[in-house]
Amino acid sequence: MSTAAVLCWTAFLSFLPISELRGGIPFAVANGIPWYWAYPFAAAVNALAAPGCWFFLATLHKIFLKMGWYAALFEKFIERARAKLREKVEKWGWLGVTVFVAVPLPVTGAWTGTLGAWVLGLGRRKTMAAVILGVAAAGAVVSAVTVLGIGALRFFIKDL
Repeated sequence: MSTAAVLCWTAFLSFLPISELRGGIPFAVANGIPWYWAYPFAAAVNALAAPGCWFFLATLHKIFLKMGWYAALFEKFIERARAKLREKVEKWGWLGVTVFVAVPLPVTGAWTGTLGAWVLGLGRRKTMAAVILGVAAAGAVVSAVTVLGIGALRFFIKDL
């Protein structure tokens, strides 16, 4: 696969709400991109989820709410995001969003963090700052785990 193709897939995975940079960084490194290029690239693309999500919520969301299937689906998602973030935001404010986004587990990334902050009434600027810091921290953790994991595999499997 060419470098351009790897970077396109890395960007796609890093922006996708399911994988975010937790999928983008390992994919890039596994396909020959050094971690010190993969990390800032994937983190920058993943951080774009915050303004993208905020734009959607501030504009298109209001139009889509008129559709019954969308309103039902969105309400379920909102309740999950609210339940996961409420305690952290009430206790820590925007730093709670940062910690939530920084934990590199499924459904704790930039998309859910932005949505939860929006639902809980956190301002746009504070949300963007919190998500960017959280993405940077999560990217560092994912990069370290990826590099150490590949190094450990190479130690045990000499053909890698």
